[in-house]
Amino acid sequence: MSEVLVGQDAVDSLLAVLDLEQIDTGLYRGPRAEVGLQRVFGGQVAGQALVAAGRTVAPERRVHSLHGYFVRPGDSSKPILYQVENIRDGRSFSVRRTVALQGGRTIFFMSASFHTGERGLEHGDPAPEVAAPEDVPTIAERLRADPDRLSMWARIPRPIDVRYLGGSGYFRSGERPAEARQRVWMKADGKLPDDPLIHVCVLTYASDLTLLDSVLSRHGAVWGSGGYLGTSLDHALWFHRPFRADEWILYDAESPAASGGRGLAQGRFFDRDGRHIASATQEGLLRETPEPPGVP
Repeated sequence: MSEVLVGQDAVDSLLAVLDLEQIDTGLYRGPRAEVGLQRVFGGQVAGQALVAAGRTVAPERRVHSLHGYFVRPGDSSKPILYQVENIRDGRSFSVRRTVALQGGRTIFFMSASFHTGERGLEHGDPAPEVAAPEDVPTIAERLRADPDRLSMWARIPRPIDVRYLGGSGYFRSGERPAEARQRVWMKADGKLPDDPLIHVCVLTYASDLTLLDSVLSRHGAVWGSGGYLGTSLDHALWFHRPFRADEWILYDAESPAASGGRGLAQGRFFDRDGRHIASATQEGLLRETPEPPGVP
């Protein structure tokens, strides 16, 4: 397994993954990520698909929403092709459809809408009152006494500094309290360039890291042995206000429903000043993973 990068090295690696190669008009190739995972991380595919779409739109039009479906698991050892279809360029809006392909088969497709921005009504939900990110321990600090669970977390991509305010799906089975809401502070663990599209794509990447965990939080359940394996089925994001993804963002998530092996999760993003900057909704497949024999 490749060495897992951290800090600015991990952020630079993520930026390299998001720097797509243009092959032809509306056709891009995304480099594979050296993260030691067999399947492509869903946030990577969504982020790359949004980069591809954004490169076909005038820079003054900012993405305000995306809706994507994960169709097949991607192979992390191979690059991904992204085909962008220009659905519409109107006076104020542009719409693109991006299809992610491996081996000639669709693994993900997404629609994204871009807007020039206009004057209008302004309001936003207030941010919840929580501890400052500097006062919240990192996952590594919280799992230091449990090497097995720490090693599971350490295998995932780490360009994003994620700090859980409550329990985490990386706790051992039976040690996580049931909580109606899951709140985490997150930010790119290094400096990003000023391009607004990059910040939106990095937040798109990060939005898939913890959202489905809010379904488990309702039950005090965890990932892995004695818990669940999860797969994203679809993912939607709405971007309300400008932000920087390399500054602290509060991700406030909950799960209003789960049944039939699927769980629905909804999240709101707030910047450090308490502005509601984005919203997310995701449904995922959750399958139980029993403890192996002999595990207490």
